[in-house]
Amino acid sequence: MKALVVYDSFFGNTEQIARAVGEALQSAGDVEVRRVTDVTPDQLAGFDLVIVGSPTRAFRPSPNTKAFLDAIPAEGLRGIKVAAFDTRIAPEDVKSGGGVLKFFAKMFGYAADPMAKKLQQKGGTLVAQPEGFYVLDSEGPLRDGELDRAADWARHIAAA
Repeated sequence: MKALVVYDSFFGNTEQIARAVGEALQSAGDVEVRRVTDVTPDQLAGFDLVIVGSPTRAFRPSPNTKAFLDAIPAEGLRGIKVAAFDTRIAPEDVKSGGGVLKFFAKMFGYAADPMAKKLQQKGGTLVAQPEGFYVLDSEGPLRDGELDRAADWARHIAAA
């Protein structure tokens, strides 16, 4: 299996998750982990698996991630397995205003879901439910255990 993990990151948290995913996938084959601004849609050919990760920004993927996904041609992911993840703050970890975040998150969701839908719209075959990994504040750090959880999620994908 040849896999590509594409990510965007503002404070390094999403990058850490992407690298944990990439390391866990290495037992299944050749893996590249690259920042979204260093990948063009034409470079996706030849991969068996593409995983895209983004921080959640205003309940959506980062602008760079959205632009990358939008630039993939129709059917550009045909025959490629895909998955998506995001990093996000859990409402219970918000010091004040957690109820507001919970309300808006319920209304608008997080970045992983629309990314997964876009990957499918581009012809990809979704092999795992979109996943969210938790940061404790807008700049991090990651919640304890999230790197292990990311590795477990990746191993589940490799087995699919």
